[in-house]
Amino acid sequence: MTNFFAIVGPTGIGKTSLSIKLAKKLNSEIIGLDSRQIYKMIPIGTAQPSKTELNSVKHHLVGVKNLNESVSAGEYVQLIDKKIITILDNKKTPILCGGTGLYLKSLVEGIFAGSKTDANIRSFLEEEYNNGKSDNLYRQLISIDPEYSKKVHPNNKKRLIRALEIYKITGKNMTENFKSDNKKSNFSKNFHTVYLKMSRKNLEKRIYQRILSMMDSGMIEEVQYIRDKKYNIDHIDYIGFNEISLYLDKEISIEDTIEKIHIRTRQYAKRQMKWFDNQSFHNIFDMDTIGVDDIVDKLVEMN
Repeated sequence: MTNFFAIVGPTGIGKTSLSIKLAKKLNSEIIGLDSRQIYKMIPIGTAQPSKTELNSVKHHLVGVKNLNESVSAGEYVQLIDKKIITILDNKKTPILCGGTGLYLKSLVEGIFAGSKTDANIRSFLEEEYNNGKSDNLYRQLISIDPEYSKKVHPNNKKRLIRALEIYKITGKNMTENFKSDNKKSNFSKNFHTVYLKMSRKNLEKRIYQRILSMMDSGMIEEVQYIRDKKYNIDHIDYIGFNEISLYLDKEISIEDTIEKIHIRTRQYAKRQMKWFDNQSFHNIFDMDTIGVDDIVDKLVEMN
């Protein structure tokens, strides 16, 4: 079976435009590899491909889940495998594209089959965290999984809550789950992994310009809609929601709102790059020194 590309990199680096250009060259369809872009109703804040981009190449797992649904890494592996089969049946080649490195790692190396979610358990843990009990939750994690606790910062709400949720669902900690039951993609040997990187300085400039574009595209109105409908999106980690909420409540200026979003997005990109830099990839492209078209040409040659 032909290999297919899995393109990853930090937020704002240009994965979407590159994957679309590559897909057009290879007659491919794109599968989203992003824990945020899979949701409906928040296309701006999660930087989903534009309507024009979505119409130019068929995309899968972008804007398909309701805001009240949670998707674990294990479930995502199953969703991606189903989409790969559909695309191959249509005599096309899939391209994976996104910024959630854990999902790619789960596809290639595996994720325990018990990786499920429980809305009630998660809501309880989120409420505990939001009520100032994060230190207590972190002590619980140290107690049940000292090994994994070293990989989780106390302020990383998403990973901390997920680790405790998994323990409460399965009765085993994250370390035990990974060791005992490892489920990976049925296509794990077919992925040709591509990592896009860039200097932090240049990436931060791109991120800032993208935030301005998102604001112009209606990000404030998007947040207002979510607030009006009273959706709980804590499990999504929508960067900008809290900051824009403060602006809507007239607690900060628009300038401060943009700056706070920029800071959080930079921090997120930094964490992504740190994680990706410690992984192995078939190809790594430094976008400070090579253009998108040249990368596409090189990948086409490899195909």
